[in-house]
Amino acid sequence: MPLPSLYHSDDGFRPWRVTHAAACGAALGVLAALFKTLAPLGIVGGLSGRPGGLVGIATVAGAFALLCAGAAMLRNFLARRLVWHEGR
Repeated sequence: MPLPSLYHSDDGFRPWRVTHAAACGAALGVLAALFKTLAPLGIVGGLSGRPGGLVGIATVAGAFALLCAGAAMLRNFLARRLVWHEGR
């Protein structure tokens, strides 16, 4: 027996937007990289003394964006096969 939900959407099931998931992943990646790079208790020189800091932040943001986009694509694929019963 499914659990009752207080929220009911009349739109039905919709696929996740992969670009939105990638943008959110990139934002989370930037925040995580800044947190790691600037070390909350040791913010002394910012990024000025770290030549590879911006490249590292961009790399982490790209990795998080790919991870979140891949998760959205996997969710959409599984939802089409299992929930929406498309492709049968």
